[in-house]
Amino acid sequence: MADSPQRIDRPLSPHLQIYRPLFTMMMSIVHRITGVGLYFGTAILVWWLLATATSPSAFETFSAVAGSPLGMLVLFGFTWALLHHAFGGVRHFIWDFIHGFGAKERELLAKASLAGSVACTVILWIIGLALKG
Repeated sequence: MADSPQRIDRPLSPHLQIYRPLFTMMMSIVHRITGVGLYFGTAILVWWLLATATSPSAFETFSAVAGSPLGMLVLFGFTWALLHHAFGGVRHFIWDFIHGFGAKERELLAKASLAGSVACTVILWIIGLALKG
C-alpha cells in the first residue's frame, strides 16, 4: 500500500459549469423537452377524439375549452412542439446518413430546424384561423 500512487482529484462530471452552452446543445435540450410535451399533449388529442365520438355536448365542452385564450395558447404551443420535434427528427435523420457533422453544418441545421418550426407553426395557424373565420 505504501507504493500506491496518490489519488488525483478530478471533477466527477463536466456539466454546465464547465461547458459554455452552445446553440446546438440548447436545441438538443429543447428537442427532448418537446418530446415530453408531446407525450402530455397527446392527452389533448385523446380528449378531442373522445369528445367527438361521445356526444355533441362533450364536443361543445372541448370546443369551449380549446377555443378559450388559454386553450388556444396551449394548442399553439402543442403545434410548435410537434413541428419542432419533427424538424429535429429530420436533423437527426440527416446525421444518420453521416452528413452535417461539421461545426458550420451542425449550427445551420439547428438554426434551420428552429426557424422552420416557428415559420410552419405560424403559417399553419394563419391558415387555420382564416379557414375558421
